[in-house]
Amino acid sequence: MILPGLSRPVGTIWCIGRNYAEHARELGNEVPAAPVVFLKPASSLLLDGGVLRLPPDSKRIDHEVELVVAAGDSLRMAVGIDFTARDLQEEAKKKGLPWTSAKGRPGFAAVGNFVPLALPSELELSVGGQVRQRGSTGDMILSVEMIIEHLDRTYGLAEGDLIFTGTPAGVAPVAAGATIEAMLNGGDSRLRLTVAG
Repeated sequence: MILPGLSRPVGTIWCIGRNYAEHARELGNEVPAAPVVFLKPASSLLLDGGVLRLPPDSKRIDHEVELVVAAGDSLRMAVGIDFTARDLQEEAKKKGLPWTSAKGRPGFAAVGNFVPLALPSELELSVGGQVRQRGSTGDMILSVEMIIEHLDRTYGLAEGDLIFTGTPAGVAPVAAGATIEAMLNGGDSRLRLTVAG
């Protein structure tokens, strides 16, 4: 799949957890000393205008607005939403299991159109017209440069890989019938979704 604003098919979808101190604190997590990295499958991608279908085996799906960076010679960015089945994630954490079931469902990696990278950038997410998340990439614990260097050194990045860089505070559940809108820098990159049960 080639996403709007990109010239190469999507490769690996890398995600960084707990990269904003306030978000780590709101969920009762320690601020990590090293990057928290997890993956999403390509089947989790959802584009602007799409429908997020809530999985029947979770009682709480949270939105997490994020800066998404596309790896390559010329870095590009988009607004994204990392959806999380919070109850399934908490269960996995208690058992020391991976987060894949909580993070990798269809539609759980939503991305808007890609534009040239410009930092710092402002993120905003609203549900039903009410702003729930607003933050700046300037508040990230690990900068985009640090994230890219870590992922490339540890795992190897390839052109077309996507990087979800973490979410600011304000994550909250979504419900069937809701309309979710997210934007980067006032609308350079936009994402509008509807939620279905």
